[in-house]
Amino acid sequence: METIYTIPINEAFEEAIAEKENGVPICPFCTVAKKLEEDELDLILGASMMEPDIRVKTNEMGFCSPCFDKMLRRQKRLPLALMLESHLSELHGILSKKGVFGTSAEKGTKLLSELKNDCYVCHKVKTNLTRMLSNAVYMWERDGEFVKKVRAQRMICLEHLSGILTAAQGMNKKKFSALYEDFSTPAYSYLAELCGDVSHFCKKFDYRYEDEPWGNSKDSVERAIRFLTGEKLAK
Repeated sequence: METIYTIPINEAFEEAIAEKENGVPICPFCTVAKKLEEDELDLILGASMMEPDIRVKTNEMGFCSPCFDKMLRRQKRLPLALMLESHLSELHGILSKKGVFGTSAEKGTKLLSELKNDCYVCHKVKTNLTRMLSNAVYMWERDGEFVKKVRAQRMICLEHLSGILTAAQGMNKKKFSALYEDFSTPAYSYLAELCGDVSHFCKKFDYRYEDEPWGNSKDSVERAIRFLTGEKLAK
């Protein structure tokens, strides 16, 4: 039976099987992570923006540069400006009180270092994705149809392969070995495909291979980066 916790995972795995993204193999967990990020960005510039408990957290944590860029692209400048107004005000107060702009260089260095390593949106996405990975492990253990979807995948990126294996820690050895095989097989087979495609891409810059067809190698650099990191390059 599908629940609110399993629907987005099933949908992402079904989409990956259908290869809806211009025929390029996609990692289903990348799709889940992207949806979590989109939802969080929409919330932070919408309903969550004026909630006092959320504002306290955004004031404390701030946002990373990529998330600021994504918020700017949404063209909702007033909600973003209101968050920045309170964040900057609190930041100014904290740094002034603790002597960052005064004589305490050691304390100021520590505070500024901490500020650069936090982001409210990234933190929320990471927390929610960890839960989704745990849900996927639960589904794999109990839903035979989901196991079929896992085995039908063409690609699972290394970032999320590591995540699902971490989420499965604590399983008995036999079950864990079976889960490892199901999730790692599409990752390793796609890695072999990428090795060939990237090598062919490199050969195409040698005059001896200039008349050979590109095959699937033209976008192999972008696909390799996505496989290694779970991140889709911005166009």
